[in-house]
Amino acid sequence: MAKQVITAAYLALGGTDLSSYTNSIELSVEADEKDVTTFTSGGWKENIPGLRSGTLAIEFKQDVAASALDSIMWANFIGGSAVTFEVRVSNAVVGTSNPKYTGNVLVKEWTPIGGGVGDVAEVKVSFPTSGAVTRATA
Repeated sequence: MAKQVITAAYLALGGTDLSSYTNSIELSVEADEKDVTTFTSGGWKENIPGLRSGTLAIEFKQDVAASALDSIMWANFIGGSAVTFEVRVSNAVVGTSNPKYTGNVLVKEWTPIGGGVGDVAEVKVSFPTSGAVTRATA
């Protein structure tokens, strides 16, 4: 198994590459656990997957300059509908060693200003997925 250090991950929201503002990306997906145990289950619980969901957690370095991160994310937040996302471990070409994960997220929060004296202006957000998350290698 190859080991990898993340040094140049890729993030796009609403078709805009935001990688240069991003220093942490985490896409997690899960399925509800549905108990289908019966009297014939031999004393063991049986489970099947239910509804699936996901979360895209991002840490940004804030930039409030005109047409920079804050204005892009504010538009996504005010828009009120889900926006597309694409994430990859590397900004290199998509392939079998660099799959892309895509879908839609609801930009349900934004923190335009946060931090204390001497802090780096950072924004941590967590967006729920809306609909299917797909994985592709081409």
